[in-house]
Amino acid sequence: MRSYGPDSSGPTAFMADSKPYVLDFSEVGAGDVALVGGKCASLGELFRELTSQGVRAVDGFSTTSHAYELLLETDGLRNKLKKLLKGLDVNDLDELARVGAEARRLMLETSFPPDVEKAIIKAYHRLGERIGEKTFKVAVRSSATAEDLPDASFAGQQDTILNVQGEDEVIEACHQCYASLWTDRAISYRTAKGFDHFDVALSIGIQPMVRSDAACSGVMFTLDTESGFRDAVLINGAWGLGEAVVQGMTTPDEWIVFKPTLMLGYRPIVTRKLGVKEVKMVFADDGTGTQVRDVVESQRKRFCLAGFEVLQLAKWACAIEDHYSGLAGRHQPMDIEWAKDGVTGELYILQARPETVHAQRSENFIETYELTGIHGAPLTSGVAVGNRIGHGTAHVLMDASKLNTFKQGEVLVTNSTDPAWEPIMKRASAIITERGGRTCHSAIISRELGIPCIVGTGDATEKIRSGADITVSCAEGDVGNVYYGKIDFEVKKHKIDGKERPKTQIMMNVGDPDHAFAVSMLPNDGVGLARLEFIINNHIGIHPMALINYPNLKKREDVEHISERILEEDPKEFFIRSLAEGIGRIAAAFYPKPVIVRMSDFKSNEYAMLIGGNEFEPHEENPMLGFRGASRYYDDRYKAGFRLECLAMRRVREDMGLTNVKAMIPFVRTVEEGKKVIALMAEYGLVQGENELEIYAMCELPANVVFADEFLKVFDGYSIGSNDLTQLALGLDRDSEMVAHLFDERDGAVQKMVAMAIDAAIRNGKKIGICGQAPSDYPEFADFLVEKGINSISLNPDTVIQTTAHILETERELGGSSTQTAK
Repeated sequence: MRSYGPDSSGPTAFMADSKPYVLDFSEVGAGDVALVGGKCASLGELFRELTSQGVRAVDGFSTTSHAYELLLETDGLRNKLKKLLKGLDVNDLDELARVGAEARRLMLETSFPPDVEKAIIKAYHRLGERIGEKTFKVAVRSSATAEDLPDASFAGQQDTILNVQGEDEVIEACHQCYASLWTDRAISYRTAKGFDHFDVALSIGIQPMVRSDAACSGVMFTLDTESGFRDAVLINGAWGLGEAVVQGMTTPDEWIVFKPTLMLGYRPIVTRKLGVKEVKMVFADDGTGTQVRDVVESQRKRFCLAGFEVLQLAKWACAIEDHYSGLAGRHQPMDIEWAKDGVTGELYILQARPETVHAQRSENFIETYELTGIHGAPLTSGVAVGNRIGHGTAHVLMDASKLNTFKQGEVLVTNSTDPAWEPIMKRASAIITERGGRTCHSAIISRELGIPCIVGTGDATEKIRSGADITVSCAEGDVGNVYYGKIDFEVKKHKIDGKERPKTQIMMNVGDPDHAFAVSMLPNDGVGLARLEFIINNHIGIHPMALINYPNLKKREDVEHISERILEEDPKEFFIRSLAEGIGRIAAAFYPKPVIVRMSDFKSNEYAMLIGGNEFEPHEENPMLGFRGASRYYDDRYKAGFRLECLAMRRVREDMGLTNVKAMIPFVRTVEEGKKVIALMAEYGLVQGENELEIYAMCELPANVVFADEFLKVFDGYSIGSNDLTQLALGLDRDSEMVAHLFDERDGAVQKMVAMAIDAAIRNGKKIGICGQAPSDYPEFADFLVEKGINSISLNPDTVIQTTAHILETERELGGSSTQTAK
């Protein structure tokens, strides 16, 4: 223990038996949890160690556990509390509420120790001298000495009181914080985690308020909170004070930043989602405390942070994570609160603590959930928390005073939750809230409990009725859906080994950016097929040419729909940014492994279904063989749209630094057409061979096989599209039910064409893989490909584990097994 005597540089004027009651943040660090609690130890560590690295932390001071212990010894308080708590059953919510209320009354009615009071007031004035203000508002934060351990997060269990000013108000707020150690939720949580109530003391951190009431604030994690993907910073933010985000009172904006290329100087924001931001917490009109106000429409429709501010926060998050990982001697993901001062415009870090949910998870297994039963349209949708599925009887509960009516196994449906709800949350089979984002209270607790949760639905309490059987699915990407009835689902547990890898590279087909982080944890060698049309259809929804010609479109309703989606953003920039972020998230998930992105391959009838699409698409009797693939790219009817696709790809590679992205051109009918497309791509800034850019072609037409030697002089490699190759080799439309029974990739004619293509690639020293459905469906087709010497096989994620094992066995039988380490 460091010295706190008179010769110390510290502030401790009031001590008993050399035990300080108050310490400045400059005097405490990460090793002082037992003295000042987890939160204040971290605040001191931030201020003392990270300000020199440019992280803007907030000064302050902390009471110590000695001050709390002195309060417990006053008027026999400790013995009174022990007697009160003896034999308490925390599952009896009525009894828990009675005991908690009585414990808090005892705390508040016990006189505040005079020496502690004097020490706090002296430190308060000294803080004012340091920041150059005599009168200033502070945040008074509780900090438990057992807080933020690797297997338990006490954060939020005790009170934080904001906008406090003056000596008397600070002392009163401290007294309230001490009492909050005995809330129902805190008593229940300590019991569940096996902590003796009197082994946990309370410290109090006091800091000047950052004026985020006039700007914005939020939370960020140094990993993806749903998948545990470690190379991402997830940032949530909303207008006003951060408590609104933490408590789930508002649905925040969200950004995801990719750490590895961020630290190389790039700007890799791979996801941004505009939140509803219904309300904001601000300073109360009477000058003390806080109040909640509605957010005006204009603020709801714009992000609360600019891109450069998002990147700044992400860099600070990386610096904080690196520092705490060094202290822990292992990788330590962090949970960080931030705020922007509306007066100075500067960003601040308010607190940082270890992330506790993924720290407990085994990395040897991955669970996947999939709906298998028939279901209708969702009753409501929101932000998915985790990837699980659950069902039960809905219980719409809006009043915290009626928590004792909630039964084991029910689905909790409410507006939002706060720590007072925790005693019943552990009884729920799933949780649905109308407000909140992925870092709100409901989300954090549901992850810790391991139950599915959907937040930010906006209308759950209206669309779901109590007593109805419902299914809550978080297994369909970032969007969580609630379905009527108890829908069957399947859970698969995959062992993540990956030590022994086949000689044949095993890649994946990935279309949905929302799933990319999770599936990247499966053993793999990269992405063999990322489909642009999935991103365009699900994340943009508007025909590129409609955006280029906006607002001069024929249909008024198309103009209105586009206006609602793009808000005030330039329409072309909306497309480029949205597409780049979708590609970027997939590329980031698998970085630095190759990610082969196929440029758009919508057929005309599919393009016509996008907003504004009918105006720009021809009617074709057989779109499968018509205006699709490469032929669109240089045609004046779509050339400007292809330019936007290229600019999005260029942004991913140049602005985000994700040069692992490769381009692939579909349905190239002639060699000359291939040359024309590559020249056009160069005109739009995607130059083959520059900055390691490779351009592949789909091998899916008989012409691609017959003239493989010529095509492979133009392209860097081939990826066999077995679906189209099969339909064209056998002369059938794979969309036609009449001839569907004849569609089989294992047909001799198809396999002969595949073999010819592989031979040609080997002969020309070019890469060749397959990204079609066949090897995912038929193990014998995978065997055939391995025997012919294909370089890579790209599979659907749900078949990767078993097909990899099968290919390893096939290679052993062929005498070509490999024990190379997973890349």
